[in-house]
Amino acid sequence: MGAINGKDFIDRLNGLNAEIWYDGKKIEGKISEHSAFKGLLQTKASLYDLQYDEALKGVMTFLSPETKEPIGLSYLQPKTKEDLTKRRKMFEIWASHTCGMMGRSPDYMNTAIMSFASSASLLKGRENCFPENIQSLYERARENDLSFTHTFITPQVNRSQFYFELSQEPIAAKVIDRNEKGITIKGASLLATQGGLTDEVLVYSAPGMLDSDEAFAFSIPTGTNGLKFICRESFVGGESFFNHPLSSRYEEMDTLIVFDHVLVPWDRVFFYDNIEAARDLMLHSSFHSNAIHQVLTRQIIKTEFILGLAELLVETINVSGYQHIQEKLSEIIIGLETMKALVEKSENDAELDEWGFMRPSIIPFQVASNIFPRIYPRFSEIIQLIGASGIVSIPTEKDFASEIRADLDQYLQATNQTADNRVKIFRLAWDLTMSSFGTRQTQYERYFFGDPVRLSSNLYKNYSKDKHVGVIREFLNLNIMGKES
Repeated sequence: MGAINGKDFIDRLNGLNAEIWYDGKKIEGKISEHSAFKGLLQTKASLYDLQYDEALKGVMTFLSPETKEPIGLSYLQPKTKEDLTKRRKMFEIWASHTCGMMGRSPDYMNTAIMSFASSASLLKGRENCFPENIQSLYERARENDLSFTHTFITPQVNRSQFYFELSQEPIAAKVIDRNEKGITIKGASLLATQGGLTDEVLVYSAPGMLDSDEAFAFSIPTGTNGLKFICRESFVGGESFFNHPLSSRYEEMDTLIVFDHVLVPWDRVFFYDNIEAARDLMLHSSFHSNAIHQVLTRQIIKTEFILGLAELLVETINVSGYQHIQEKLSEIIIGLETMKALVEKSENDAELDEWGFMRPSIIPFQVASNIFPRIYPRFSEIIQLIGASGIVSIPTEKDFASEIRADLDQYLQATNQTADNRVKIFRLAWDLTMSSFGTRQTQYERYFFGDPVRLSSNLYKNYSKDKHVGVIREFLNLNIMGKES
C-alpha cells in the first residue's frame, strides 16, 4: 500500500468503530464529522496529502525495502548522519504545516515504532519477550502508513514515592489473565493524546513499576473490543478561523484509556511479566534519541512561529523602540538559537549503535529537554506582556459583519494595520497564550518530557564529569587521599 493520502486516512479512521466517550455520550457516526475532532482530522489529512506533493517528492517519502513503493520517511531507520538530516527535514515540513502546535503529528509515533524495532534485539532470549512482534509491527506500520497514539502513565491515585495499589479491582492497567489466546488487560491508563483518532494504540509500561502484572507492552487496533477512550472537555473554541485560528485546526484531544478485559493476542505482545524488560527497552533502546529529535525539531518550528507573532505584535502597536521590548524579543531569539544549536550538535555527534543504526547524541537532547519546558511558559508570558490590554479587548468575526463595523474600523485600527487585521493578530496571540487551547499548550510543553526535576537529575547522572574534575585535581595537585577526605 505504501504512503497514504488524506482521504485514505479519513476513510480508514471512520471505519475503526472505536468506542469514544465525549461529554457523557458515546460518539456515533463518522468521527471525522464530530465538532470536537473535525478541524484536527482535516489538518492531519492535509499532512498526509503532503506525501503526494510533487514538489516534496523524495523529501517526505522513501522507497520501501520490500515493495519499492514510496513510504513515509519518518519510518526510515537511520544508518548515516545524512539519514538523520533527511529525517529532520521531513519533521520540519510537517511541523511548519501545523505551526509546531501538534505534539502528536504522525511522525512522532512513527519514530517511536521505528526506534523500538531498531533496538528489539534487547529482548532476544529474555523471559516472556517477543522481539519478533515489535519487528512485525514496524513492518506493518511502515508498509500501510499506520497512525498511532500511545499510553504509559498510570492514573494519579497516589503520587507518593511508594504506592502499592490495594484496590480489589485494578486501577492501573494490568495483566489479569494469560491463556492460549493471549493476555487480558483490565484497568486504566493515561494520557493518550488523540486517543481513538488513530489506527492503533501502543501501550507501554513506564519504567519504575513494582508489580510484574503491570510490566507489559503491546499495540492493538483502536477498535478492539473492551477498549474505551474517555475524552476531556474540548478546547476547540469554534470553527471560525478568524476567532480561533489555532484551536479550530490543531486542538489535540487527550483521553483516559479504559481496558475492560481487553484480550491482546500473543502476536501483538512485545513482553509481559518482565519488569527488567520494560525498563531496558525504554531506557537503552534508541527511543529517546530518535523521539526527542522529532520533538525538538517541532519545538524549534513552534518557537519560530512565536517569534514571528511577537515581532508582528510589536510592529502593529509600534513599540519596537523600547529597550524592554527588545530585551523580551531577544529572550525568544536566544531560546530559538540555543535549541537549534543543540539539535545540530546532537546530529554532528551521532554514533552508530551496536545494531548498526545511527543515534543522535543524547546529551545535547537532554540539555534541550531541560531548557524548553522552562522557556516556553516565558515565551507565552512575553506575548501576553506585549499585547497587554489589547489581547483582551478583541471583538469577533460576527462583530465585523454587523452594523457596528464602522466603529470597529475607527477605534481599533493600528498605525500600519486595518482594524480587522489588527484584531486577527491579537486573536492569534490570545488563542496561543490565553484561551483554553493556549493554556493547554503551555502545560503540555512544560511536562512533555516528564517531571522537570527528574529530567535535571537524569542529566546530572548521565553527564560525564570525570574529565572536568580531573582538571581541578591536577590544578590543585590533589592525591587520592585528598579525594577521600
